[in-house]
Amino acid sequence: MNTPTPSSVPTDLSSEHVTVTPSILYFGTPVVLLSTENENGSFNLAPMSSAWALGHVIVLGLGAEGQTAHNLRSRRDLVVNLPGPAQWPAVERLAPLTGRTPVPASKRGSFRFEPDKFAAAGLRPQPSELVRPPRVAECPMQLEARVARAQPDSSGDFLIVEAQVLKVHADPRIIVPGSQHIDPAAWSPLIYNFRHYHGLGPELGHSFRSRTA
Repeated sequence: MNTPTPSSVPTDLSSEHVTVTPSILYFGTPVVLLSTENENGSFNLAPMSSAWALGHVIVLGLGAEGQTAHNLRSRRDLVVNLPGPAQWPAVERLAPLTGRTPVPASKRGSFRFEPDKFAAAGLRPQPSELVRPPRVAECPMQLEARVARAQPDSSGDFLIVEAQVLKVHADPRIIVPGSQHIDPAAWSPLIYNFRHYHGLGPELGHSFRSRTA
């Protein structure tokens, strides 16, 4: 990361930190839409905001009782679709829906069963090339992937999934012309920040390892 210059370091250090107990710790994470295959051959689409990458492995944190976790335990194919800021209303339309019936006890009263998540969100399925679940046509980036490992977290409430990315699809408008690189100036992920949706602000700098100007 770029080293801050003296002028960019905050000078007002008079306020002290206070101890707080947030109800959630989504302190700025990307939103993804996961498409997976149901037992009957139909497809589920679910939003989630605990995803990060290690090389070409995507690590996902899922509620253990949800339909996505249920699907990935036995059907390993999935697509990690990355929406841009403009897709946040579609993501929010999916938020109170579940593909699980009966609705899990932890979701009753807040969620309702919906078998056709694509239609409910107003999104279009797009055929994948290497996996069975479809991509989300409106998402600027789509990662076809396959589960390599899935295991419960220490609490048992969540499933931690490691998925190997097999193929990346990107809107040509976010690619550096003549290269294989995503243009950070053209691509903005949808960010989930303490249950509020955000896009990226202006660039502050770039890593010394960056291959794009």
